[in-house]
Amino acid sequence: MGQQLRSCDVGSLPFSGDYAKFLAGAELYNSLSTLLRPQDPSVSEPCRYFEKKIIEGLLAKIEAGIDVPNYPQFRDMNEMFLQLIDGVRKTKNGYELVSKLSLHSESRGLQELEAINRNVSQIIDAAGRQVELKICVTGPYTLSSLFLNRTSEMFHQFSEVLGKIIEANALGHADVEVVLVAIDEPVFGLVSDTLLDHGSLGREVLLKAWETICYQARSKGAKTLIHLHSTADDLFWNVRHLDLIQPHVDDPLYESTAAKQMCDRFDKSLKASIAITDFDGLIRERIVASNPHFDDTSIGQSIADTWASIRNSKVDPTTYLETEKTMERRLRRIMKLFGEERVLFAGPECGMRSFPNLGCALECLRRVSRAKRAESQRVD
Repeated sequence: MGQQLRSCDVGSLPFSGDYAKFLAGAELYNSLSTLLRPQDPSVSEPCRYFEKKIIEGLLAKIEAGIDVPNYPQFRDMNEMFLQLIDGVRKTKNGYELVSKLSLHSESRGLQELEAINRNVSQIIDAAGRQVELKICVTGPYTLSSLFLNRTSEMFHQFSEVLGKIIEANALGHADVEVVLVAIDEPVFGLVSDTLLDHGSLGREVLLKAWETICYQARSKGAKTLIHLHSTADDLFWNVRHLDLIQPHVDDPLYESTAAKQMCDRFDKSLKASIAITDFDGLIRERIVASNPHFDDTSIGQSIADTWASIRNSKVDPTTYLETEKTMERRLRRIMKLFGEERVLFAGPECGMRSFPNLGCALECLRRVSRAKRAESQRVD
C-alpha cells in the first residue's frame, strides 16, 4: 500500500473585506517591529487585519475538510513574490530586470507563512489537530514571462531567490508541518517559446531551475509538486527531485497510458485535479446544456446576466458547482489508470479567485473533500 490519499487545494481564494487594508498589512508585516507598537494604529491595525484574515482563511479550509491546505493566497500570485525581490522595476508596460535578482535584505519570506507561524497555538486549538501545510511559489518560468527584457538566465536567478524563500519558510513548527511545496507554472507549455526549443540552452536552464527549487524543498523534508495548465511540453518529467505533477481537469495526461508509463519510469506521482475552478466556464457549461441553439453572443449575454443575478443575491452561485459524484467519478478514473499508489493527493484544478465569494469557494472545497473521502473508503 502507498501513501494514504489526501485532499489538497491550490491556494488562492476570493477575498471578503477591506482589501486595501489587507494589502497594507501585508506590506508592513515583514517588519516585526510594527507588530510591537499597538500604540500606533496606523501601523499596527493593518498588520493585525492581515494576520486575522490569513488565520481565518486557513481555518476555513481545514473546517471544509482539506487535509493539506495551502496557505491562503489572497494576493496576486506574481506580485507577492516580485515584491520580495531586488533587481526588479515595474513599468507601465511590464517588469524590467535592472540588476541581478536577490531577496530583499529585510525579507524573511512570505508574510502569509509568518502570520501562520506566529499563531500556531490558536490554529491548533481551533483545528483540534496538528496541521500539515502546503506552500506554493510562482515558478521561475511564469515570473520571467512578465518581463520585457526576458532571457533564459532569469530562470536561474529566480530559482536561486525562490529557493531562499523556501529555505526560510519550509520548516514550519512541530504542530504545523510543511509537507508539500508546489511550483506554480500556469504559463509553461501554453505558447511556443524559442527559449525552450529542444536542444536550447534555455531549456536546460529551466530544467536546472526547477531542480534547484525542488532540491531545496526536499532538503527540508517536503514533497515537491509542479502545477501546470498544460502538459504539452514534457520537460517536467526530467526534474529528478520532483515528486508530483498536477495538470488541469481536462488535460490529456489523466487519460494517457503513456503518462502512466512515464510515472513508473521517472517515479512520479499525481495530484489529481477533480474539480473545475473556472467559474465562467461552469456557468457557460450550464447555459449551453440548457440552450444548445445559443450562439456565442447569446452565451456571453447569458453569462453576464447570471453574474448580475449572483451579485444581486437572486441566484445561489453554489448551484453552478460540480457535484460530489462528478468529482468522485473523475478521481476514480484517474486512480484506476494510474493505480492508487501513484495518486497521492486530490483537489481542485486551480485557485478559486474567479469564484463569486468565499462561501462558494469553501463549498467547492467541501465537495472535493467528501469526494476524496468517498473514494478512499471505496478503495479501502
